[in-house]
Amino acid sequence: MRAIGLLLLPALLATLNSCNNTNANSQHIVIACPASSVTSFTSNNIYCWKDNYDSKNAIINRIPCPEGYKRVEAKEGSFANWLRFLPLKIGNPDVHLYNGELKKYQSGHAAVLDIDVGNKDLQQCADAVMRMRAEYLYSKKDFENLHFNFTSGNTVGFNKWSSGYRTVIKGNEVSWVLSALKDDSYKTFKGYMNVIFSYCGTSSLSKELKPVALKKIEIGDVFIFGGFPGHAVLVVDMCENEKTGDQLFLIQQSYMPAQDIHLLKNFNNAAFSPWYSINFEGDLKTPEWTFSKDQLMGW
Repeated sequence: MRAIGLLLLPALLATLNSCNNTNANSQHIVIACPASSVTSFTSNNIYCWKDNYDSKNAIINRIPCPEGYKRVEAKEGSFANWLRFLPLKIGNPDVHLYNGELKKYQSGHAAVLDIDVGNKDLQQCADAVMRMRAEYLYSKKDFENLHFNFTSGNTVGFNKWSSGYRTVIKGNEVSWVLSALKDDSYKTFKGYMNVIFSYCGTSSLSKELKPVALKKIEIGDVFIFGGFPGHAVLVVDMCENEKTGDQLFLIQQSYMPAQDIHLLKNFNNAAFSPWYSINFEGDLKTPEWTFSKDQLMGW
């Protein structure tokens, strides 16, 4: 994650077109993985950046479970279910940076999410985590819970932002001024998120999240090291072995510079890749970062 020392970057606004929480926890009940002979899973989830969403390219329909494993249940409308149905780009294309250039390291990803990265170096690691959480809450119109803390500690919520207030930053001081019309469109949301990306990071996000014991891991949890730089990856799906109880998880990341969000391969166990077992020994080793077990956190 980029080193943003408190509040040093100017507020940046972005534009896109316009696009409605219940953060229900996933239950560890299992559902079958899709196979070629099985009808693909469908969903009523909303992905506002996609005007032609097709669930056949969703994670749940594209990433099969290892033999003997089945996906844990994720309640319809929950963050876990929303993440599981995230759309993937067809095949496994290269990861591109925000400026269109190819990322130098192309060996660590198993799939690329079908979501924009923007044209500025903003949507890096913690930003990709916050983007997913914010997009879900925005899709549910749960503006009350759509908020993040700047590195300075100030809470900046979309509810106030969409009411026309904007942040004014002087040094490490943050104040609000009413300077825009009330507008909760997707264009306004994207402008809000660019400001969040500019003034939040792994350090601030790690202070917002709550520690989670590895044995209680759920879809939507985050492995995060808060620092300058730090790193964060998001758990986007889980499955379970009905006989042994062993649980596996999928993780996604963006990185530095800002780049396509992608699912990570598991170089520690080729038989499970891209899935990771919660029973990993020592630290969690991902292609570009290593996390300790106590760095798992939840919302």
